[in-house]
Amino acid sequence: MRLIKKILFLFLTVTIFISCNDASKKSECGVSWIGGKIVNPKLDYVVISHNRNVIDTVALDSTDSFIYKIENTDPGIYFFSHYEYQALFLEPGDSVMIYVNTIEFDESLSFSGRGAEKNNFLMELYLLNEDVDDNMLAYYNDGPEEFQAKMDSVSSARHRLFDEFSSKTKASKAFKEIAKASIMYGIYSKKELYISANSKKKVYDESIDIPESFYSFRDSIDFGNEALRNYYPYFRFLGNHLDNLSYEQYKKEAPFDRFSFIHNKHKIRIIDSLITNKSLRNTLSRNSVVRYLLNGKNVEEELQMLEAFKKLNTDSSDIAEVEKLASATIKLAPGNIIPNVALVTTDNTMKDLHTIIKKPTVLFFWSGESIKHYRNIHTRAAELREKYPEYQFVGINIDKHFKKWRRIVGSAGYKDQFEFQFESFADAEMRLLVNYVNKSIIVDKDHKILDGNSNIFSTSIEEQLLGYLNK
Repeated sequence: MRLIKKILFLFLTVTIFISCNDASKKSECGVSWIGGKIVNPKLDYVVISHNRNVIDTVALDSTDSFIYKIENTDPGIYFFSHYEYQALFLEPGDSVMIYVNTIEFDESLSFSGRGAEKNNFLMELYLLNEDVDDNMLAYYNDGPEEFQAKMDSVSSARHRLFDEFSSKTKASKAFKEIAKASIMYGIYSKKELYISANSKKKVYDESIDIPESFYSFRDSIDFGNEALRNYYPYFRFLGNHLDNLSYEQYKKEAPFDRFSFIHNKHKIRIIDSLITNKSLRNTLSRNSVVRYLLNGKNVEEELQMLEAFKKLNTDSSDIAEVEKLASATIKLAPGNIIPNVALVTTDNTMKDLHTIIKKPTVLFFWSGESIKHYRNIHTRAAELREKYPEYQFVGINIDKHFKKWRRIVGSAGYKDQFEFQFESFADAEMRLLVNYVNKSIIVDKDHKILDGNSNIFSTSIEEQLLGYLNK
């Protein structure tokens, strides 16, 4: 069976190649194929999408393989999703086979078939960028001239790779634009993050001014590139750039804070004035407001942000999503009663959240998928429990596998009375907004929310806990 699949894929590759060079079969030239093999699959399907639209959900066969035909292929970035996302470049005539082991997704990912060399090159650029990322914290401590020199060196090396690739491989204009964007916007992002990193060190200080030449790359930015609007290097750069432009508007009033109301108020206005592509403007505004709402703590400001967003965004599905989120965040504002979600005990009985809150309580969340995290967060909870016995610290597991969760609780020696699992994570995720792993919710003995969006690892949480006790 496996041999037959390989033969079939090779046949498809050859057929497409011939048809796209046959004047009598020009209708086939818009076709591309994507197939692959998933080792250690976590789902029984893959999702293929383009421009924020799902093209299709494709089932894996008995060998954990798939193959799919894309009609009228628009040259550009597509997304392959199987628990994790991966961008790939497709254009008419391509027939790309993907191999990936989910245990080491990025490290194992490889491409074969017609069009593979382009995607392997993009993957090489991505992995090289990750290597540079490992050193960025040290680089951000350099002065602007030294930092600039290091980024210039990285950029030159990347462009040499591109020139070498182009000399050996015939590549379309569309692909060259994507490859150059991966190089340029990756560097531009790091320069924008350098600005942000220095802005965080202190409130605006003339001593850390950056020379005008540092920003020269900004003159070449296309703020409405249709081909790149969903490509991560470009999209990430725009987000970082907009953050810095926003900070410029309020740096004399407050420190740099991506999650603050003043930051996102300015960011929404800048998106409206600067971004020329409607779809890109919608996506950037949605992401900015979602990030703000997930970290918001002031109902009045959240409502103001929602109204500003609705005036800017023209996508009805985005508006519906953000309105739903805003409704949930407002319900988690201090002073409100925490939603009474259903929980499961280690002996497989049902309890609701309110029944287990008998004194001031800190709720934290964990998954068995991350061993290091659940060990660290339980260690942190144990430390705080000993220092602040007035509180109970309750761990809630977000996984779907009851037996596995119970086995972890037992083997780790966690106390059953402080460990629960969501009966329905989908329901609880929306009602409690369990949106990041270190989130905690602090409530009083009467189920009233004190802080619906705290961080159990934050240095300020102890100050919070003491403050609530002294009220």
